[in-house]
Amino acid sequence: MQQLINQVTQRTGIPEDKARAAVDTVVGYLKQHLPGPVASQLDNAVSGQAGQGTGSLADKAKGMLGGGNQ
Repeated sequence: MQQLINQVTQRTGIPEDKARAAVDTVVGYLKQHLPGPVASQLDNAVSGQAGQGTGSLADKAKGMLGGGNQ
């Protein structure tokens, strides 16, 4: 999750604590509204456990949500 927080901080210029709150809010919302298996994959992705290969978190999320061409 730290990678995602770092990207939000870098891209928006907001402090890390605010970026962490924003990421936690979005991830929490998605976990509540996605089907169970997808929410579980999201948990793995943001914790760094999903796919130990290359690729960004955004690419992994797109793949899990059917938006990737993999």
